Amino acid sequence: MKPLATTKMSSRGQIVIPEEIRKKMNLKTGSQFVVVGDKGAVVLKEISAPSIDDFDELISEARKQARKAGLKRSDISAAICRARKRK
Repeated sequence: MKPLATTKMSSRGQIVIPEEIRKKMNLKTGSQFVVVGDKGAVVLKEISAPSIDDFDELISEARKQARKAGLKRSDISAAICRARKRK
């Protein structure tokens, strides 16, 4: 059975994840989460940065898709310049 516990929110909007759940899920100080709220439910999903290998795969796929779309390095540089000027 999955652990079940109650907690409450502080005046600063902070919520404590009960120790039993933190231990079971191996959550550490600094763990990051995506938070989704909908229809009376709040869901926390732990997230982590991709590993170097995962990142390399993402970059490779992005390059492949850019070539497929006909993008050139100069197109990317121009888009970055346009985006920076909007701030």
